[in-house]
Amino acid sequence: MLKFLIFNRTKVDIMLKTLFLVAFLFTTIGCDTDVSNKSSISNADKKWEFEGFEKVDSLNPILNPTKALVFTCPLSNTQVNWEERNVLNPSAVVKENNIYLFYRAQDISGTSRIGLAISSDGLHFIKSKSPVFYPANDFMKTYEWNFQKFADDFVLEDCINCFDGVEDPRIVESIDGRYIMTYTSYDGKTARLSIASSADLRSWTKHGLVLKDEKYKNHWSKSGAIVVEVKGNQNIAKKINGKYWMYYGDTNLFIANSDDLIHWEVCTSAENEKMISVLYPRAGYFDSRLVEPGPFAIWKEEGILLIYNGSNAANYNDTNLVKFTYAAGQALFDKNEPYKLIDRTDGYFIHPDKDYEKVGEVNEVCFVEGLVNFKNQWFLYYGTADSKIAVAVNDMSFANQ
Repeated sequence: MLKFLIFNRTKVDIMLKTLFLVAFLFTTIGCDTDVSNKSSISNADKKWEFEGFEKVDSLNPILNPTKALVFTCPLSNTQVNWEERNVLNPSAVVKENNIYLFYRAQDISGTSRIGLAISSDGLHFIKSKSPVFYPANDFMKTYEWNFQKFADDFVLEDCINCFDGVEDPRIVESIDGRYIMTYTSYDGKTARLSIASSADLRSWTKHGLVLKDEKYKNHWSKSGAIVVEVKGNQNIAKKINGKYWMYYGDTNLFIANSDDLIHWEVCTSAENEKMISVLYPRAGYFDSRLVEPGPFAIWKEEGILLIYNGSNAANYNDTNLVKFTYAAGQALFDKNEPYKLIDRTDGYFIHPDKDYEKVGEVNEVCFVEGLVNFKNQWFLYYGTADSKIAVAVNDMSFANQ
C-alpha cells in the first residue's frame, strides 16, 4: 500500500510539473517579452502627447560658444569674454516675425549671463554683442554673485570654477503685453528661482525671488514653467480659477500661483505645511533620478501639457540609458486643477544620441527649454551637454496636436 501511494504521488508531481511547464511556455510565447526599448516607446493611446519632433542634424548645433564677444562686467569692472565657455538652455519668443532666442552663456570662470540671438527662419541666428541680462550692482547681487567674491582677499584670477550668475530663462507674455521671465539666481551655493519683466525684450526689471517668504528664500529652487495658452505664435499666461500657475523644481516638481505674475505663493499642504509635489521621479524609468520643467506649460482642452526634463539615476533606472542622462518626457495635468496629474508618458521623446549631446561640460544631456510656434512649425530649442544649443522641429500645426 505504501509503495502504491508513493508511486501515485510521484505521478501527480510529474503531471503538475508538466502542466506548469506548458503554461509557462504558452505565456512566454504568447507575450511580447522584449522590453529593451520600454522607455523610448510612445504610447499610442496618449492622444494628448506632443509628437513628431525631428532634430535638425544638418545644422545642429545651431549656437556655439565663442571668445569673440566681449563685455565689461559691472561687478568686477573687467572685460570678459562672456560666452567663451558654454552656451546652453535657451528660451524663445516670436516678435516682429523673428525668433528671439534668450540663452544662458558662461564665461571662462563659470559666471552665467543671458544673451540674445535673433533669427528670421528659426535656424540661423545673429547674436547680440553684449548680454541682455546679467549680475549687476543691484539688490539681487547677493543672490547672483558667488559668495566667495565678497571676501576681502578674493582674487578673481584664482577663481576658475566660481559658478554663479543668472541662468536658464523661460519667457512668456502677459495679457497686457509685458514679457515675464523666470530665471535662476545662483550664488555658488544655492539656486533660487527669480522673476523679471520687460516691455521690449531688451531692458529688464528684476523683481526678486519667486519664493520670497523667509521660510523659503534660502530653499534650493529653479526652473519656473508658467502655464500659458497658445494664441497664434504668442504664449500668453493663462489664468485658471482666477490665478496664474507655475510648475518649478529640479527634484520633484512643485507648484505656485499668482494674481499678477510677479508675486507668487507656494502651494502647500494644509496638514503639514510642506510644498505640494505634483510630479516625481520613477524607479526604472528615464526620469528615475529627478524631474525638472522644460518650456512653459501649455493649457489645452485635454489638459495642461508639460514637457519636462528627466535624469536617469545611478541604479534602479532605465538600463538603456547611461546613468545621469538627461532626456525629455511629457505630463498632462487637469486643465481646471493644475496640481492634479492625469497622465504622463512612459518614455522620452528626445535623448542624447549625437556626439555634441553626449560630450561636453556635462555629458549625456538634452535639456529642452525653448518652444515656439513659428511659420506653421514648432521649434524646440535645447541645450546639449551643457555646452551648445540645438533645435528640433515639428511640422504639425498646433491645431492638430
